[in-house]
Amino acid sequence: MEARARAPGKIILAGEHAVVHGSTAMAAAIDLYTYVSLRFPTPSDNDDTLKLYLKDMDLEFSWPVGKIKEAIPELGSFSASSPMSCSLETTKAIAALVDEQNIPEAKIGLASGISAFLWLYISIHGCKPAKATVNSELPLGSGLGSSAAFCVALSAALLALSDSVKLDFGHQGWQIFGDSELDLVNKWAFEGEKIIHGKPSGIDNTVSTYGNMIKFKSGELTRIKTNMPLKMLITNTKVGRNTKALVAGVSERTARHPTAMAAVFNAVDSISNEMATIIQSPVSDDLAITEKEEKLEELMEMNQGLLQCMGVSHASIETVLRTTLKFKLSSKLTGAGGGGCVLTLLPTLLSGTVVDKVIADLESCGFQCLIAGIGGKGMEVSFSGTS
Repeated sequence: MEARARAPGKIILAGEHAVVHGSTAMAAAIDLYTYVSLRFPTPSDNDDTLKLYLKDMDLEFSWPVGKIKEAIPELGSFSASSPMSCSLETTKAIAALVDEQNIPEAKIGLASGISAFLWLYISIHGCKPAKATVNSELPLGSGLGSSAAFCVALSAALLALSDSVKLDFGHQGWQIFGDSELDLVNKWAFEGEKIIHGKPSGIDNTVSTYGNMIKFKSGELTRIKTNMPLKMLITNTKVGRNTKALVAGVSERTARHPTAMAAVFNAVDSISNEMATIIQSPVSDDLAITEKEEKLEELMEMNQGLLQCMGVSHASIETVLRTTLKFKLSSKLTGAGGGGCVLTLLPTLLSGTVVDKVIADLESCGFQCLIAGIGGKGMEVSFSGTS
């Protein structure tokens, strides 16, 4: 029996940075996925190792299960139905197991993700031998929630083959978990995110688990459902950014100009809330969709202007803005800024020829372009083989 799970990435539609200062933010799932498959060996395989295969990079890591038992003596105290944080002692033991894998220097950033894999696996399945295979449509480290999608898909695949969830193994195609089981997946994924990021907000894993869209303000998450199809061109500038430094820079600017920045944050809050209202309101016909898209374009442009006021744009982002503006399209950065990704709304009536020209211009600048539907499905699982 093999379980396969997929979980979507995410974008921030509005409110990045301002959310740290009390404004509302809007996040949405995108139909670009990370996939995790999990298979336990049969007795005839005579395999007593836990393996993690990163298909896109052709890298495999493996640990004899006996070695894991020796390294983590408190294994028997974990329960799949009770998500818990990784203790300092276990964190050190897992770090030692990861260090032994001799990760290539150029890929050393993978270490925290591999640590999250080990923690989630042993917490849910203990020391069973197995092989997990990961592949993804999401670029790493670009602000599209790749680590959260990995943690959600992994948690879902692990739980799908545990006693903690009840699923139909005979069902053909993708199926979704019930609400209580989705909550369990989300909680485990958040524990994985904590290993990777330290103090994550929980937005990324929640969007990836449930799909659709989320409004976020002062720690409160509200799931919302879109009533209109939205498509975005996502341009990855491939410029790395230091999120902590960018967040700190906005805080420093706020300390220097408290009144002006308070007005900026209030404006962002209004933009996020107006965007949520537009997206949730019923759509009667194509004309109504076009009117809504025009309003969303204006709100995106306003939000981008305010992000420039915060000092988080970048030359690469401005190049994307100029390029898409030539085609009368509206764009904004998504996430931390300082590079990373830029969103461009693709109106329903926009011709494919224009889209091809925009992409050609952007790719000529060395950028990567992805087209994604916005606000779609969350995590799903499927099964193959016999139980």
